[in-house]
Order: sequence, then structure tokens, then C-alpha cells
Amino acid sequence: MKKVYLAMSADIIHHGHINVIAEARKLGDVTVGILTDEVIATYKRLPVVDFEQRKKIVENLKGVSRVVAQDTLDYVPNLMKLKPDYVVHGDDWKTGVQQEIREKVIEALKEWGGELVEVEYTKGVSVSMLEQALQDVGTTPQLRINRLRKLLDVKPVVRVMEAHNGLTGLIVEKLKVSQGDMVKQFDGMWVSSLCDSTVKGKPDIELVDSSSRLNTINDILEVTTKPIIMDGDTGGQVEHFAYLVKSLERLGVSAVIIEDKIGLKKNSLFGTEVEQQQDSIENFCQKITRGKQAQVAEDFMVIARIESLILKAGVEDALQRARAYLKAGADGIMIHSKEKEPDEIFEFCREYRKFNKKAALVAVPTTYNLVKESELAEAGVNIVIYANHLLRSAYPAMVNTARCILENERACESEDYCMPIKDILHLIPGGS
Repeated sequence: MKKVYLAMSADIIHHGHINVIAEARKLGDVTVGILTDEVIATYKRLPVVDFEQRKKIVENLKGVSRVVAQDTLDYVPNLMKLKPDYVVHGDDWKTGVQQEIREKVIEALKEWGGELVEVEYTKGVSVSMLEQALQDVGTTPQLRINRLRKLLDVKPVVRVMEAHNGLTGLIVEKLKVSQGDMVKQFDGMWVSSLCDSTVKGKPDIELVDSSSRLNTINDILEVTTKPIIMDGDTGGQVEHFAYLVKSLERLGVSAVIIEDKIGLKKNSLFGTEVEQQQDSIENFCQKITRGKQAQVAEDFMVIARIESLILKAGVEDALQRARAYLKAGADGIMIHSKEKEPDEIFEFCREYRKFNKKAALVAVPTTYNLVKESELAEAGVNIVIYANHLLRSAYPAMVNTARCILENERACESEDYCMPIKDILHLIPGGS
């Protein structure tokens, strides 16, 4: 019997998949390559159903003889092993991001005289349509909490962008960029105290209380499904931090990051230009432990932010604190720096990799912004946070628009800075 190969993510099965399998079965013995969680996470959202479950589902579909893992977007490695007579796929990949993959399949099949068979695309249904429908339904707090840990399990680096209201949350949720056969997007949202304070016209000194911060988070939660990491500043008093953890869990926040400073909070990027005092290791460990004891959801994360490099205490002090914070129960370490070069970050990473006990490592390349995500991932960083860029880009755009109206005494010239009003009306689902 002829050998037939087809590949799919199989995260959401619809009748289009069944049709392709049925057509493949007419040609011979069908092997289905299921994309692994790691592969799916590189080009779109985290799969709803994990690999082992998806494998079992497809194994039980009529017409499927066997299922194998496909651990690259590229079909060629599996094709070289199996050397099928036919590769079957829907005809919807002739253009777009999968076009390059298609061309590689055709070239590989030439080596042994194999053939690509393209089945007519099933009209009226697609995974993207179903994904949008699921997104419109939303998610639950527990599912959202779990997603950050799942992302850490399957991605070399989790890419997180700042969001400070529902609109910026939607940008982080929906924006995708196609490059070759890759589709890039953000994995989660960072709710920054700096941005939250600035939007309210207030200084970043923990002046905005936790109730107001939670309202901002709730606005973002209502219109998004991706995981949220909250900037918890210092976490407040040890006793207060336990209540903050419980509140964040109820909402569905995946993690909180707290920094090891005491006294009136000043933004870290001031460094030693202003008076800032680092907390004692003992007191900060107690805060971490109390927070971990307060949580109910197993996957909620308390991440310790180390300010040693900001305050010129050195890498060795940062490493000492990292060991202590991990022992106290921290689920991750954020190492912060205000230098323009990432040298001290990479030095910390080298030593951190030697720890017997490790956890997620977080970097925020605001000042050392020439460094690539791939370089940070290679150094051992698991989460990269772009901490304030949407707010920083929005402010000058709004100032330019306002200045233009003042200078011209009318709004006509300002239209160059503005999106059309019609697009605004259609921007938010349900607004038209």
C-alpha cells in the first residue's frame, strides 16, 4: 500500500480536517504528523490541548493508521525519515506564511518521486475563525493563570509587552507579524506601576493604591485572554502582600513581581541618583514565603526582583540574594539593570546557570535595548519584558497631534497623525 503523510496541529478539529484525512486515505496508508506544543507556540498561540491529548484524539480518527510527532514547522525532517509516496494538504497554503514550507515539501518529494496532493479548501470554516470564536468567549481565571507556566515549558523565551488599559491590552492580544514562515506575537502582558501611575498623571512612588491597580488589571482582563504579570512594586508590608496575592489569583493574574526595596519607592531607572534602600535578605524572604503560603492556585507565580545592580551592590550580592529568594520559595528571579550594555546581566546569568536550584529568569531590556531576545534566551533568560514602550510611544504621538491643532487653529493637518474615525468605530468588537 502507498504511504501517505499529512501534518496538522489538531488543536481544534473541524470537518475540514476530517475531509483531508478521508482524501488521504483514498491514496494509501495514512501517517499524521502532529505538531508538538513547542512548534505551535513558535508561530501562534499556546495550544489549548497538549500534545499527548491531541495525539490520542487523532489516533482514533477514522482513516488514520499511525501518528508521529512533527517537531519542526518544516515537514522535511519527517519526510526524509518516512519517504511517503504522497503528502496531502489543503490547497490554502499556496500563498501566505506557509508558501515557503510548501516549496520545501515539493523539493524533498522530488528525491524519491513522491507527489504533493492538495485537497480543495473547505469553505466556511478555518482554525483561525474558530480561534477567534474562542477568544470572543474569553477564558477563566484558572486557565489564564496556568498559561504562563505552560508557555515557560514550551518556549525558549516568553515575550511580554506592557499594557496599561483595555486598548493596549487588545494590541498585545491581537497583533501578529509574519516573517517568512513564522508568525510572531506577544505571549503575555506586563501591567507596570510606572505606566499605571503615569496614565493617571501621578508619580511612580506607590501612590496609586492597590484597588486602583486592580481596576486597571480588570479592564485588561475583560477584553483579553493572554496571561498577565503584575508589577507589584515592593509588595508593601509583609502582611499586606499575602492579601495582594489572593486578590490577583481571584482575578486570574499569572504572576506578580516584587522588588527588594523598602521606604518610599522610586523608579529603578533613577539608580543611585535618588535615595533608594534595598530590603534586607531576611525581610524580603519572609515576604516571599508569606505570599507563597497565601496562594491557592498551584500555578500562580511570585517572582523576586533583585535591585543589586541598580544600586551598585554588584553581581555577587545579586547572586547571594537570588539563592536566598529561591530558597524562600520564589518561582522566578528578575534581574534588573540600568546600564546601556548587558554585560552585568550576562555575568549574572552565567553564574545563575550554575545554581542547583533554579527558576524562571526574567530580564527587562529597557536601557540595554540593542540586545536580541535570542541572545537573552541563550544566556538563560526565560521571560523578556518590554516594560513601558506602548505608553512611551503614545505620549509623543498625542503631543504632536495637539501641537498641530494649536499651530494651525484647525484639525485638518492633524489627520496625518490620526487613524480614520471609521477605523476607530470598527476597532472594538461590537462597536459597529
